[in-house]
Amino acid sequence: MAPVCIGRKSRLALVCGLVAAVLSLAKPNISWPATSERIVVNRNTGLAIDGYDPVAYFTDGSAKPGRSELEINVSGAVWRFVNEGNRAAFEADPEIYTPQFGGYDPIAIARGASTAGHPQVWMVFGQRLYLFYNAEARSAFAADPNKARGEADEMWPRVLLTLAP
Repeated sequence: MAPVCIGRKSRLALVCGLVAAVLSLAKPNISWPATSERIVVNRNTGLAIDGYDPVAYFTDGSAKPGRSELEINVSGAVWRFVNEGNRAAFEADPEIYTPQFGGYDPIAIARGASTAGHPQVWMVFGQRLYLFYNAEARSAFAADPNKARGEADEMWPRVLLTLAP
């Protein structure tokens, strides 16, 4: 049998096709938050703040994952809670417990960027919950929270224009 000769373009197409086939079979368990919504929502699950209970930050002083049987849909996002009391508190006043800037990092917002905060990197300041991209951003906020919040408040309307309603 004669050897099959494949041209350079054909080889490249073959390699690209094989890589695409392998990648299509791999289903990594990575969930990325949506960064074009007004509230940061995991695009795979629909969960706000990755399913963490927004009330627990205030009542327990810690980030606690909510339970799937204790969830509600508010503002186009699914919120989970650790107990009925926290769910009732959120339902009564979601504005109080929803992370500021929809869960986006206030340091990034002050720079005009919509960078999702991480539910385990947080701070309650002025009776409001703030989520941060990383510990450095939280430290920058904590160094002068009034200034950081003011800068984010000033830039937030412009950033909102880039986010889906």
